[in-house]
Order: sequence, then C-alpha cells, then structure tokens
Amino acid sequence: MMTWGYGWGRDGGWFGFMHLLWLALIVLAIVALVRLSFGRGARGFRGLEEDRALAILRERFARGEIDKAEFEERKRDLGA
Repeated sequence: MMTWGYGWGRDGGWFGFMHLLWLALIVLAIVALVRLSFGRGARGFRGLEEDRALAILRERFARGEIDKAEFEERKRDLGA
C-alpha cells in the first residue's frame, strides 16, 4: 500500500490512538452512570432533596415553630 509520504499508513499513526480514546470515553460514561445510579443509595439526587426537606422540617419542629400535628402531617406529605 502506498502511503504518499505519510510513513505510518492510514491517518498518520493516529488511527489506533483514536480507538483507545473512544474506548476510554465509553468506559468513563459507564462508570459515571453506575456512580450516579448506585452511588447515592440508588435514590439519586431526588433523595438528597427529600432528605434536606425532612431535615428542615425536623429543625422547625425542634425550634418549636410547628406543633406535633403539623410536623406529622408535613412528614406524611414528604413521604417519609
């Protein structure tokens, strides 16, 4: 096969490197998906928002801003 002066054949030697680059990107994408799916107890970011809302509710109850009935009602609304 004639290389017309490139010396490395097809794509000047970058052909194999590009395959490795794509393979690395695919592996990184899979790792990112697994970490997002299972890294937070399989609840993802929505679980963090719900935990924060429940923490605020508990703080308000502890400070006496809401009574027990309102605390239980709002806790039930949050699904906790």
